[in-house]
Amino acid sequence: MIRTADLDALPVGEAVPALVSALDAHGTAVLCAPPGTGKTTLVPLVLAGLVGGGPRRRVVVAEPRRIAARAAARRMAWLLGEAVGGSVGFTVRGERVVGPGTVVEVVTTGVLLQRLQRDQELSGVDVVILDECHERHLDADTVAAFLLDVRETLRPELRLVAASATTDAAGWARALGHGRPGGAPVVEAAGISHPVETVWAPPPRPVRPPHGMRVDPAQLAHVASTVRRALAERSGDVLCFLPGVGEIARVAGQLGGVDAEVLQIHGRAPAAVQDAVLCDAQHRRAILSTAVAESSLTVPGVRVVVDSGLAREPRVDHARGLGALATVRASRAAGRQRAGRAGREAPGAVYRCWAQAEDGRLPAFPSPEIRIADLAQFALQAACWGDPDATGLALLDPPPAGAMAAAREVLVAVGAVSPAGRVTPRGQRMARLGLHPRLARALLDGSAALGARRAAELVALLSEEPPREYGDDLAAAWRRARAGGDAYAARWRAEARRLERAAASGDSAGTAPPSPRGSNGGSGQGPVAGRGSVGEEVLPDAAAGLVAALAFPERVAKAKGRAAFLMAGGTGAELPDGSPLRSAPWLAVAVADRPPHSASARIRLAAVIDEDTARAAARHLLASGEEVRWEDGDLVARATQRLGAVELAVRPLKNPDPDLVRAALLDGLRSEGLGLLRWSADAHALRARLGFLHRTLGGGWPDVQDDGALLDCADDWLEPELSRARRRADLGRIDAGQALNRLLPWATGEAARLDELAPERIEVPSGSRIRVDYCAEEGQGHGQPVLAVKLQEMFGLAETPKVAGVPVLVHLLSPAGRPAAVTADLASFWQGGYRAVRAELRGRYPKHPWPEDPATAEPTRYTNARLKRQQ
Repeated sequence: MIRTADLDALPVGEAVPALVSALDAHGTAVLCAPPGTGKTTLVPLVLAGLVGGGPRRRVVVAEPRRIAARAAARRMAWLLGEAVGGSVGFTVRGERVVGPGTVVEVVTTGVLLQRLQRDQELSGVDVVILDECHERHLDADTVAAFLLDVRETLRPELRLVAASATTDAAGWARALGHGRPGGAPVVEAAGISHPVETVWAPPPRPVRPPHGMRVDPAQLAHVASTVRRALAERSGDVLCFLPGVGEIARVAGQLGGVDAEVLQIHGRAPAAVQDAVLCDAQHRRAILSTAVAESSLTVPGVRVVVDSGLAREPRVDHARGLGALATVRASRAAGRQRAGRAGREAPGAVYRCWAQAEDGRLPAFPSPEIRIADLAQFALQAACWGDPDATGLALLDPPPAGAMAAAREVLVAVGAVSPAGRVTPRGQRMARLGLHPRLARALLDGSAALGARRAAELVALLSEEPPREYGDDLAAAWRRARAGGDAYAARWRAEARRLERAAASGDSAGTAPPSPRGSNGGSGQGPVAGRGSVGEEVLPDAAAGLVAALAFPERVAKAKGRAAFLMAGGTGAELPDGSPLRSAPWLAVAVADRPPHSASARIRLAAVIDEDTARAAARHLLASGEEVRWEDGDLVARATQRLGAVELAVRPLKNPDPDLVRAALLDGLRSEGLGLLRWSADAHALRARLGFLHRTLGGGWPDVQDDGALLDCADDWLEPELSRARRRADLGRIDAGQALNRLLPWATGEAARLDELAPERIEVPSGSRIRVDYCAEEGQGHGQPVLAVKLQEMFGLAETPKVAGVPVLVHLLSPAGRPAAVTADLASFWQGGYRAVRAELRGRYPKHPWPEDPATAEPTRYTNARLKRQQ
């Protein structure tokens, strides 16, 4: 019997006529309705003609979560007075409850995505409702884009509704309108809400921010304490939001003895627990939930919400090379949504486990998954759809180019798409497995080598990381899961059965890799095909290593010291103390993370492999070639075979390619400087003279002061000696001065003026030829050449000497060669500064001449006595 009173009480009923009219006129519409108004339950029944007297249509409702799909189907069946599987059914991964009379089917977006890939017309379906589209899950955005493409090209009569509690109505209207002015119609339904008091409840002491999936235990202890406080201060059920299943379990463990039944609700919760949460209760409850209760589920009896302020968002999990969830601060929009659950049925309260001052600094909205998630699965779905770049899809946000390029690399490596981006038959099969392409590759190729059952069990372990207590040895974790009776083991067994069926449903795509060594009998070098019991002869440790290596070929790792490894991708990795894997020569690393400020990754889950398995799994990284490079201060030439960054074999090269040798020697000169050449005093002087002329005159005079500039024109001055060199010692035999002469402007004839423009020495009045120092530092005399000469030898010279028109900086020295004065204007010095210098030097050197008028005096190198003898 239809529960008419319950249906009539749903507030969304007032908006249903407008929604029906919008669909009749346009075929698409956006429905905005707050949680609890009945948008998920009443609207599908009306559009299917099960209530309201409309025409009978087949309706598919897409939910983002399995728990929400089951709950929606049960609720609609209850409103019709039927059991699930009658007029209303549901299909989620691993479970399908429908019957011949089912006209409303609730599915997850992932299930709908697979159906669209198999049947693009979605034959037999009249209406599709995308529920909770405000959450912007990647599958939902993809499904919406595919459905709009179907409407545009194949089935314009297919009706499409985007339904949400709070959404970007304008954005979805534009997308569903597909170019129509004004977009698709937006229908809004009013909800019933009551005032909610906000209680700010920050931790008493600072807690560490979340990192990866980790949450500070002190934060969880505070949340548990806040739940106790809420139970003591308020009436009604308490709904506590936590980021994940692990945090729910830890908080539940700290709520022993509270005067309420503690229930845990999340996507993996058993159906009985879900039913208990979603039904009215005769006793008080404390319900610990993930974000599933924000909008996907309506929990009766809740008067108080405790918000941990944490959420999970998708990220590229570099620890596993997969898309994964990371713990982040929840957005303000999520906070409002959570708080609203306390005011559904009566006035309520929300306890927020952070300070009010922090609230304004939280992100306004969660980011759309397409902007932040790993896109390998999305890229494969787009390729299967026929649009590898996703440029023709009506997406609310375009995928980031960098993320799509990285996804393409993964897909090419696993054989899912061609280098041009077109999907392969193997890729089409991978897309149907419901796995990340890395894991799909491990399942298909692992099944060929080990059999479907063993490969499926190992891939199931990799798809959901085992609990920490299972240890870091993948083979040991496999044995423990097989024998275990915990919740993880139960989920693992269910997923392994699903994957085994999927792997056995068709022939393996692609060539099977060689079986790993460690099988009983034979070397295991040939490909092994087949399913079921095939591969049972491979020992468990070797089987675990093969599957992990197939999934993560870039992380096959070779030991480089006890407990230290180098992965093929180039990252170093280390095992913790006490790990049973520390002495392994090779590992296939399944999970590794890099702690903050650490140069090496920390291995959390791995399996022992041998070199043959590493080569087989990562064959696309295998490369042989000649390596000629500058290393540790000299030229190294060798033939190498590498697996990515891992060196497998090496031998010296007797006759390396001369071009590679020359390039490596230039690298050495760049890294260690031109000091590797032979520099005599004359060579240094020539470099300084040329540098002065380049600064002063420019033109054809070369820039020789900068090593980089000289190396850029190595062909012009270091040949032919550089091409003849074979090692560091040969560089030391190259005469730098002779080489620099090649850079002089010979073609213009200016080279012949070198000694005129920048002479090595200048003759001073005494007749001495004094060397000019052109190495004066910039900023001291503006880089002027320096003439260091005894003061008495300059007597009688009225003007400062010049080179290339630039006055030299005269360093006047005492008879003992010590600095006495510095001047760039000798005439001014004779008239002024000389008197003070003369007074000081006469006292120190009385045997030398110190005339009162140095400008007219005779220059000399000698003492007064010597001068008298010469007379």
